[in-house]
Amino acid sequence: MLREIGEQPATLAATLDRYVGPDGFRPDVVAPIRSWLQAAGGQILIAASGSSRHAGMVAELTIEDLSGIAVDVEYASEYCYQSERAKRTAGVLIISQSGETADTLAALRKATRAGHPTLAITNVDDSTMAREATVSFPTLAGRERAVPATKSFTAQLLNLQLLTLLAAESSGQLDPAALKDQLAELALLPSAIERQLQGWMNATSAVAAQYDCARNFLFLGRGVHYPIAREGALKLKESAYLHAEGYPSGELKHGPNALVAEGTPLVMIATVDRAETSSVERYEKVVQLMRDMREQGADILAIANTADDTVAGLATHTLFVEELPEALLTISEVVPLQMLSYVMAINNGIDVDSPRNLTKAVLAE
Repeated sequence: MLREIGEQPATLAATLDRYVGPDGFRPDVVAPIRSWLQAAGGQILIAASGSSRHAGMVAELTIEDLSGIAVDVEYASEYCYQSERAKRTAGVLIISQSGETADTLAALRKATRAGHPTLAITNVDDSTMAREATVSFPTLAGRERAVPATKSFTAQLLNLQLLTLLAAESSGQLDPAALKDQLAELALLPSAIERQLQGWMNATSAVAAQYDCARNFLFLGRGVHYPIAREGALKLKESAYLHAEGYPSGELKHGPNALVAEGTPLVMIATVDRAETSSVERYEKVVQLMRDMREQGADILAIANTADDTVAGLATHTLFVEELPEALLTISEVVPLQMLSYVMAINNGIDVDSPRNLTKAVLAE
C-alpha cells in the first residue's frame, strides 16, 4: 500500500501523457469519449461502488458546475433495481478499478439492455467492463496489489477531471483558451504531489501516534471535499479497522454532533482555492464550524493549505497541502488521508495490504 501511495505522481503523469499532448487533448484518443458525451444528450448517470462511487460523487459536482450537464450518482447495487423511466436518454458511466466488480458489471449490463450509451472507467484495459461498454476510458495506474484503493482512486479522479473538461468543451462552456489553461494546471499536478510526499509521511506518522487510543472518527468536508471525507473514512475502516464516518460539514449539527466527545476526533477538510468565490465561501463556513467545535472541546485534525495559520490555530493537529484549483485539491488532499490510514493500520499491527473479510475485486454480490 505504501509503495502504491508513492507511485501516484508517476501514474497521474502516465494518464496525462495518454490523453493530453503538447497542444491539448489528443484528438484520436479522446474522440470516442467526445462521441459518448454527444450521445448522452445532456444527462449522465454514474453507477459505482466503494471508492469508485466517491470518485463519481466528485465528478457529479465538477461536471455540473463546469458544463451544466445534469449528473446523478447511484450505488451500482441499487441502480440495478431502479426504473428506467426517468433515465431513458442518459449516458451511463460506470467506474470500477478491476472492471469485474459484480454489482457494477450488472449495472453496466442493465444500462446496455436499456439502450443507454455507456462509458467505462477501469484500471484494466481488457476487463469485462472495458470490453462491454460502448466506450472504454481506462486509467493508467498499473496493477494495484493492496486491497485499499490508493493510486487507482486518484487515477479515477484524474480521468473524471479530464471528462469534466471534455464535457465543458462539448457543451460550449469552456473556450479553447480556458481549456488550455486548465490542462496546463493539470500538467503541474504530478510534480506538486511528488514534492509533498515525504513531508506528508513525516506529518501523518507524527499525527497517528497521537491517536493511538482513538477508535471513532468523524470526517467532514463541503462540496467536492465531502466525497473525499467519505473516502478518508472508508480508508480508515478498511485499513486500520477503526470506526469512521464521512459527513458533509454542514450536517454535523443535524445529529452527528452528539458523537463529538473526548476520544472521537474530527477530521476536517479545510482547504481552499482563493481564486474561486464559492470555494472561499465554503472555506469560511468550515472555519466557523471549527471555531464552534473548539468551543465544544473537540479534537480536530485539519487538512489545510500550506501556511494557513487560521486553520492551524483552531485545529489540534494540521496536515498541510499546497493550494491548487478546487477540483485538483481533491486529488492532492486525499493522499495524506491515505497515509494516515496506512500508518494507523501499521501501528495497530494490521496487514494493511490484505485486510480481513475484503478482496480486491468483489466478484459476487
